[in-house]
Amino acid sequence: MASVFLVEDEALIRMMVADMVTELGHKIAAEAGDLPSALEYANSAVFDMAVLDVWLGRDSIEPVATALANRDIPFAFASGVGAEGVPERFRERPRLQKPFPIEQLERCFTQLLA
Repeated sequence: MASVFLVEDEALIRMMVADMVTELGHKIAAEAGDLPSALEYANSAVFDMAVLDVWLGRDSIEPVATALANRDIPFAFASGVGAEGVPERFRERPRLQKPFPIEQLERCFTQLLA
């Protein structure tokens, strides 16, 4: 079982993804819906991997991605707009296209934990 940090500004989507995480046998270590909270968790919380919404309102997720990269914590992006908005330096990271099925999330987790 791995612990997951979930960043998503839409509460219903965050709840749905959290349910998928637990259904896959993992646990939610932390959740954030805005940039200040996400940055705080990214810099201090303990977890195995993260799923990051590309945009939190008008805020780019890039500072959070940078913090996770600096801590060597694997992460993937979740986006409804494709590659646009994914910070250029992180374009090689796994990306989930919203809405995504649980099987895609499972494959993503396998990749992140490899």
